[in-house]
Amino acid sequence: MAERDLPYLSGYAEAFRAKVRALLESGKLEQVLEARYPERSPVQSDSQLRDYVQGLKNHYLKRSPPLSKICFDDKISASHGALGLHTFVSRVQGAKTKAKNELRVATVFKTLPEPFLRMVVVHELAHLREKDHTKAFYQLCCHMEPDYQQLELDLRLALTVRDHKTKSAPPRSG
Repeated sequence: MAERDLPYLSGYAEAFRAKVRALLESGKLEQVLEARYPERSPVQSDSQLRDYVQGLKNHYLKRSPPLSKICFDDKISASHGALGLHTFVSRVQGAKTKAKNELRVATVFKTLPEPFLRMVVVHELAHLREKDHTKAFYQLCCHMEPDYQQLELDLRLALTVRDHKTKSAPPRSG
């Protein structure tokens, strides 16, 4: 299995990637993740996502600007390096400037465990205060989700398992 087969782990040391490859090939990685995260997310609709995001935002970022749109987006692909998107759009209308914040989450999170959804939502919400991925940004993420770093790693591993299963599945006939 080449490095390109582990795109979600490209920034990790080769020794770690080698261990992941071995666990992946033996099926143990999937077993460990399923035992750790046995249930998929109950958040299945845009309205449920909006309530979920607003709950986190109201608890941790009360004074942050409002979100004008919160939705699942099937155009966001994990294979392109994005799991969620926070967009800030500023438009001039006459003498006023209108600002909109939107939060979009990849549809794949409907099939993944809720802690992974929470990690991505926390990441995107942190962009309301910190635009760049600075130390302050990650401190805010860890404040909102103390297991943020472990969840990020486990999500990368879960996406790796998902891709491996897709690539090794027999072709459909018919």
